[in-house]
Amino acid sequence: MLLVRSIWNGAISFGLVSIPIKLVNATESHSISFRQIHTEDGGRIRYRKVCELEDREVTASEIGKGYEDADGTIIPITDEDLAHLPLPTAKTIEIVAFVPADRIDPLQMDASYYLQAGGAPAAKPYTLLREALKRSNKVAIAKYALRGRERLGMLRVVEDAIALHGLLWPDEVRAPEGVAPDVDVTVSDKELDLADALMDTLGEIDLDELHDEYREALEEVVAAKAAGEAPPEAPEQARGGKVLDLMAALEKSVRDAKESRGEEAGEVRELPQRKSARTAPKQSTGKKTAAKPAQGTKKAAATKKTAAKAGAKKTVAKKTTAKKTAARKKTA
Repeated sequence: MLLVRSIWNGAISFGLVSIPIKLVNATESHSISFRQIHTEDGGRIRYRKVCELEDREVTASEIGKGYEDADGTIIPITDEDLAHLPLPTAKTIEIVAFVPADRIDPLQMDASYYLQAGGAPAAKPYTLLREALKRSNKVAIAKYALRGRERLGMLRVVEDAIALHGLLWPDEVRAPEGVAPDVDVTVSDKELDLADALMDTLGEIDLDELHDEYREALEEVVAAKAAGEAPPEAPEQARGGKVLDLMAALEKSVRDAKESRGEEAGEVRELPQRKSARTAPKQSTGKKTAAKPAQGTKKAAATKKTAAKAGAKKTVAKKTTAKKTAARKKTA
């Protein structure tokens, strides 16, 4: 049973089925917050809510909501006005469709909540919806109203609970125009092979092992200051710079990743290695090489090949003669 206070009570509308539920936060923040202070004497800086017409501070019970019109006129909106909005989703999470999970763009993902069954009568329909979602391998798309606006959401199963993920409306997600490089770049197969090797070397990780190192470092600073000690010094940052040789950077990254995992860096030699323009073989794509070797180089290479073949023939001839001699001795 969740010991978290519900932030919204309502029902899931599943066709003609209604499931009473309570909405509770599925996430919590562990970030360290700071107070604003007066640097001269350490006094707290506070914000007071003041009425502009009366020029006096007002209490929370005196504060309401208002909509500012285009001409600056303030139109008061009461909680009763909001409670009677002509929306079917005012107190209902209305399921409108079931779709495959990969249809949801991660850019639309927003806040996350758990849906808790609202009492014993809700247990059966809650379980029915949960098991139906499991068997279908789909998620439910729903509309609901929360904090003064109608929202889009996605229902999915998390262990034995139903979770609600708030979604941005499609028109709230910006198109990535002007973000990608505006120059033509060609990536070679060799570079992709090294990038794949780096991805394989880094491998997978248990997300539960990850933690907020920034928060831990900040806690050390706070503890040191509270004890009247000097805060710990930050480790020297590695100097970043322009990557002049992408292949070399990829190769070194693979080696470093292997070493960090206790593997031998020498295993990188199995990956495609960079070769000089003079010794690189011709590409199978049919493209011409950028630089042709000199005529003298070709002749020298041909002479070496001929000498190698002649040497190989002599070696084979010697082996054959030795075999025949040994066979005659045996026969004799």
